[in-house]
Amino acid sequence: MVAVVAVDENWGIGCDGELLYHIPEDKKFVREFTAGKVLVMGNATLKSLPGGKPLKNRINIVLSRDTSIKSDCVTVCNSVEELLDTVSVYNPDDVVVFGGEGIYKQLLDHCTAIYVTKIKGSKKADRFFPDLDLLCNWQIESKSEEKEYNGLKYAFYKYIPRNL
Repeated sequence: MVAVVAVDENWGIGCDGELLYHIPEDKKFVREFTAGKVLVMGNATLKSLPGGKPLKNRINIVLSRDTSIKSDCVTVCNSVEELLDTVSVYNPDDVVVFGGEGIYKQLLDHCTAIYVTKIKGSKKADRFFPDLDLLCNWQIESKSEEKEYNGLKYAFYKYIPRNL
């Protein structure tokens, strides 16, 4: 299982149900990286997608304790254990944790890589990703050159678990 996320300097990921930034190259990376894969997200993240509908050309799984969620378009798992059992039939590198904050926190220890778009800047945020730079069990494996969009600087990072 891997995760993909865009964070600001404070590791903020969203505010009031919206992403903090919209960078075309980041959107393109996420679209291409997740195509044909299994996305794991919370119900709020699903509702935040265009039209509140699952993304096409992907298997969409919602992890939620809410047992009343029913959909023909997504698979709903009501516990981490049920989710892990459900995704066990897929290649682990094809299972992508997609958000939001609570889902990332619950599944962080199950990830073998985390793809982070780090944005130089900060906005008001009410949702955060754990600061991997402060966690002793994660390390940077690679980093892209710094890029810029409309004056906003960012870079793509890949974190992997540190062998402790």
